[in-house]
Amino acid sequence: QVQLVESGGGLVQPGGSLQLSCAFSGSSFSNYAMGWFRQAPGKEREFVSWISGRGVSTYYADSVLGRFTMSRDNLMNVAYLQMTGLKPEDTAAYYCAAKADRGGVRIGATDYDYWGQGSQVTVSS
Repeated sequence: QVQLVESGGGLVQPGGSLQLSCAFSGSSFSNYAMGWFRQAPGKEREFVSWISGRGVSTYYADSVLGRFTMSRDNLMNVAYLQMTGLKPEDTAAYYCAAKADRGGVRIGATDYDYWGQGSQVTVSS
């Protein structure tokens, strides 16, 4: 059974940086594409970023392009989201998600089979 555990959230000032981690267990990590999503209070869960199983390809939402970088370490079974230039509107609970990699970018929440518990990111002065 695949399990995902996020860590690294917290409070940061506008313009600051934060890195989220997502530890994967229960199957062969490199066979899974990974995604990050976020959900602010009163809003729907929205796509943030995607990375292919081998880590060769990435894709980002326009709202984070150029500020966030997604990566993965297939030896350590961890996916990362490096966030820079954080803005108050980035405040949300951030979730990592996994889906068996069949090729192609996946930006819909319903595309993913496994989810972490979420990690809160708050951007405020």
